[in-house]
Amino acid sequence: MSSRFSDFALKAFGILLMLAALGFAVSKAPDRSLDSLVPRWAPPPSDFLDLDGQLVHYRDQGPASDPVPLVLIHGTSASLHTWEGWATALAQTHRVVSFDLPGFGLTGPNADGDYRDARYVDFVRRLLARLGVARAVVAGNSLGGEIAWQLALADPARVAGLVLIDSAGHDFVPESLPLGFRIARIPVLRQGMRWVLPRRAIEASVLDVYGDPSHVSAALVDRYYELTLREGNRVALMQRMDQLAPGPVERLPGIKVPTLILWGGRDRLIPLRWGEAFHQAIAGSQLVVFPKLGHVPQEEDPAATLAALRDWLPQVAR
Repeated sequence: MSSRFSDFALKAFGILLMLAALGFAVSKAPDRSLDSLVPRWAPPPSDFLDLDGQLVHYRDQGPASDPVPLVLIHGTSASLHTWEGWATALAQTHRVVSFDLPGFGLTGPNADGDYRDARYVDFVRRLLARLGVARAVVAGNSLGGEIAWQLALADPARVAGLVLIDSAGHDFVPESLPLGFRIARIPVLRQGMRWVLPRRAIEASVLDVYGDPSHVSAALVDRYYELTLREGNRVALMQRMDQLAPGPVERLPGIKVPTLILWGGRDRLIPLRWGEAFHQAIAGSQLVVFPKLGHVPQEEDPAATLAALRDWLPQVAR
């Protein structure tokens, strides 16, 4: 009996090894070069500029004469594409600037692996100066929101109005953390993420941050997946996770510009109570909640969120 059990155990172990090898082969995901991604993900009006040695993917749309452009800043593991619904509509009447932050999208990693908030704020200030944007309405989602409100504190003369969309910055505890973020925070697992990345893991992450799973299309998952594979982005995500820290939220009452806060009622990454905390801290701010949307409401339902923005924009001195 023991001999038969040993034979069975060996065969079972062999089958598991074969399945593991097959899984590795299927999920193996080498880095993608920038050149290979540009044709699909950087058609016009996309452009690139060299900012102090960092090649930056950006879009500058709409009338160049607009004195107070809109600047749109995406969140962790996202890209400027998250704003396409807004940018296309807004560019009919406004100058709209969007870009991929270092470590994400087609901009890719920076040279020294520094992804702290202060470094991102400095990056945005230098980029806007390079593009000739002296004053703007700055909107940000998640990490982008955290950068936006810290920019308003660091350079108040540059920020005419502030739009925080499911913004980061508080020391919050997620109700649910996307699978990709969880992997990037676990030392043993994340090393394998450099070479193995099942598309299904990215799909699960996108589904986790959307309020309505039916809004998640195959094309949307393709975009997140392929841009994650851009050379250096996976390591950059790990470094960003290591450098996460709450922002100086005690300084939020110092923000004096018109502020609009948009929040998805089904956001499980940064739940609504943190949107309410921003609203309480920033005097005169307006909070609009979208009960059926998740963590990226501007991407999940551009029309509804853009309507709220348009209603608020007249409050900004132009």
